[in-house]
Amino acid sequence: MSKKSVKFTLMSNSHQLILLDGSAFLFRAYFSTIAQNLTNDEGFPTGAIFGVINALKRLQSQYPEAKLIAIFDAKGKNHRHEIYPQYKAHRKPADEELVMQIEPLYEIIRAMGFHFMCVDGVEADDVIATLSLCAKEHKLDTIIASGDKDLMQLVNEHVHQLDMKGNLLDYDGVVEKIGVRPEQILDLLALTGDSADNIPGVPSVGPKTAIKWLEQFKSIEGIKANAEQIGGKVGEKLRENFDLLDLSYQLVQLKFDVELPCDILDNEPGADNEKLMNLYQKYGFKVWFKQLGGVESSVTTPVVKSMTLPIVESNPEVSQTGVCQSDWLKEYTQNTVFTQDSFETLVKRLSACKRFVFDLETDSLDYMNGKIVGWVFLVDKDSFYVPVAHDYLDAPVQLNFDEVLSKLRVILEDSSIGKIGQNLKYDSHILANYGTTLNGIVDDTMLKSYCLNSVASRHNMDDLSEHYLGYTTTHFTDIAGKGKKQITFNQVSIDDGAPYACEDVIVTHKLNEVLAQELVNYATLYKLYQTLELPLIAVLVTMERNGVELDANALGKQQLDVIAQMETIKAQAFELAGNAFNLESPKQIQQILFSEEGLGLESKKKTPKGAPSTNEEALKLLDHPLVDSILGYRMLTKLNSTYLEVLPKQVDLHTKRLHTSYHQAVTATGRLSSSNPNLQNIPIRSEQGARIRSAFIASAGNVVIAADYSQIELRIMAHISQDQNLLSAFNEDKDVHSATASTMFNVPLDAVTQEHRRKAKAINFGLIYGMSAFGLAKQIDVSRTEAKQYIEAYFENYPNVLNYMDSTKELAKEKGFVETVMGRRLYLPQINAKNKMLQQHALRTAINAPMQGLQQISLKKPCWMLMRGLAEITQILK
Repeated sequence: MSKKSVKFTLMSNSHQLILLDGSAFLFRAYFSTIAQNLTNDEGFPTGAIFGVINALKRLQSQYPEAKLIAIFDAKGKNHRHEIYPQYKAHRKPADEELVMQIEPLYEIIRAMGFHFMCVDGVEADDVIATLSLCAKEHKLDTIIASGDKDLMQLVNEHVHQLDMKGNLLDYDGVVEKIGVRPEQILDLLALTGDSADNIPGVPSVGPKTAIKWLEQFKSIEGIKANAEQIGGKVGEKLRENFDLLDLSYQLVQLKFDVELPCDILDNEPGADNEKLMNLYQKYGFKVWFKQLGGVESSVTTPVVKSMTLPIVESNPEVSQTGVCQSDWLKEYTQNTVFTQDSFETLVKRLSACKRFVFDLETDSLDYMNGKIVGWVFLVDKDSFYVPVAHDYLDAPVQLNFDEVLSKLRVILEDSSIGKIGQNLKYDSHILANYGTTLNGIVDDTMLKSYCLNSVASRHNMDDLSEHYLGYTTTHFTDIAGKGKKQITFNQVSIDDGAPYACEDVIVTHKLNEVLAQELVNYATLYKLYQTLELPLIAVLVTMERNGVELDANALGKQQLDVIAQMETIKAQAFELAGNAFNLESPKQIQQILFSEEGLGLESKKKTPKGAPSTNEEALKLLDHPLVDSILGYRMLTKLNSTYLEVLPKQVDLHTKRLHTSYHQAVTATGRLSSSNPNLQNIPIRSEQGARIRSAFIASAGNVVIAADYSQIELRIMAHISQDQNLLSAFNEDKDVHSATASTMFNVPLDAVTQEHRRKAKAINFGLIYGMSAFGLAKQIDVSRTEAKQYIEAYFENYPNVLNYMDSTKELAKEKGFVETVMGRRLYLPQINAKNKMLQQHALRTAINAPMQGLQQISLKKPCWMLMRGLAEITQILK
């Protein structure tokens, strides 16, 4: 049995060595936060630093007695460039924002007391290989912290690899994950090459082929010796490219003889806490600063920080389960309620308090069908878990489900008692499954975090705890397992489940306190949270539970029509090509369209590897009936696989309706998103798309009412820019597109043609979202010179729109973020990037975000006002 599936234990704490592939962690940390803006108060980027130090702290926590060495790539070329000058030659220079963080990161690592290594002339992988060999001589069990496949060749009885997701791989684990033994990794990489490092490998040989050969012939030498047995074009490629194979083998081979300091495995540098505290304060790591005893100045301006994901994710194989004894946790108690007397006492406390923290443990994330397994509460600083439906073998007797529900329903529906939670929309759904309404929601930590920083990619409790509290929670996988072996909460023992459940409400309570201290500094954000996001919970619950009826029969008929059309197009394509081919294979399409044996068309775009591109944008540049057939086939294939096949399967078996999930805390601008299915992405422009939409129907005796704003984006632009010409057009109830066309094309309003109006509409909507002359020219099919003239004429007519755009861009460059009317901030890390493409995208976003933010307020607020109004009307009619 592979050790991959069990918790891995090293020989003893005094014989542990952890080798951190620092460069891999650095790049992962940087790119995982590139869409955010993790900076200190002076605007210095810190996302990469935070990510790497966060990973180091996790490893330090998990292996407190281990010796940890952080290894980074040195600047400049190494011995592989001497072998092959093209090695990594295609790589672009690292982003300036990343380079800026490297030296500060090194300084912090040294101050933390870790060994730090960066050896000229070789790569970090070579240093790690040499150290792993040294460790074996010193009888040290070693963990290599890296996601790099190259380093898997080092895995053996005493060396294991910890990947970026927290999976700890032993010898059998490598075989299970990659398909070859660790000693065959070198051969595998030589055969397949590595496009990231510009290692050629054998042309046309991918991982599947290489693994098959290694299974059959054991090694590269075996493959070479039996090359004549390998048939087909791939065998021919192999025999023709032994020289490339030998070259690739040299490039992927690791060095085990790097010259290193003799005392590297014996000497301990020791931490410099005073220096470390100063560095944490300098780069804005407030939680870590406070953990070392630092006290912030009372005049420090509070800054909302972006959140990054943990680089090494928690995993049952490498993490310590249970609640860590952080100082603040000692203030709380944990209690499991088994007896009627203790439950009655809890009910009295809940009934008498002003507010409490609430959570549910359930058997499913499916909000329409999830069942309660246990109730979780926190009153003052006492947490309680009330198990009611654990049903594993030998589970203890629990309180009667219906009696518990009956007594708690009164409290949960009492709006005078405040409820605090994390993602209370889900808990509201589960309660609704039992005919109970959750009233009195006063705080939701997920929404609080989202209002503070909508750019942060995740607002779940685990990540919020890590970011704001510096505390690693127990993850569900720690108590329930992973993948196919994962059990549901009703099968988790109460001994494990109760501490996990109590930790949830304890952490939620602490987060709520910390987030409240942050939010109080931002009056507009607090108002946004209180008056918009919190009230919206009940609206979204109602919308999701109501769902929508789907005419499955209509979709079934449409699917038959689509499949028939696909067959017709396929036959036409085969006739045009002169032979049958796979219309879904980019490789075969390349051969048919661009090869001399095929149509010999000239490719208009290339892939990063230099092959002719067959994506939609590239094919639309080609003028040939076969291309039209390919694009038509793709469109129908997508409709069929994305909608016609999937939508009927997503209908709930009990309600016979489709129930989407609306996500309130995902998009940076405050826009709602949806999934399972994404109802905001149902096509409409094509005839087939319109047919799909028509399958969403009202139930018998009801009608569907559609409401939409008229030109909402332009009205918002008129409001925030206060452009008098644009305001007048709306105030006088003019057709704003016709009015724009009249001015731009110098024709009377009554002489504006449909073509004039079409172009004016594209200009109106394009320019307010920062479209360039190039983009406009492409959209309305004119030259770039004409497009530039249209843009100049537009801004002459609407000068304040241009003033608004220019001032917004300048402010964004200065602050690094823009704000919506309600104070929601959108951070723009690339706003001052030297890469013009990245900067232009950030500048367009700076213009878009305030409008989109206001647009979403214009949608969200009427939703809950309408719901409240309908409820009042319903009450009157009763």
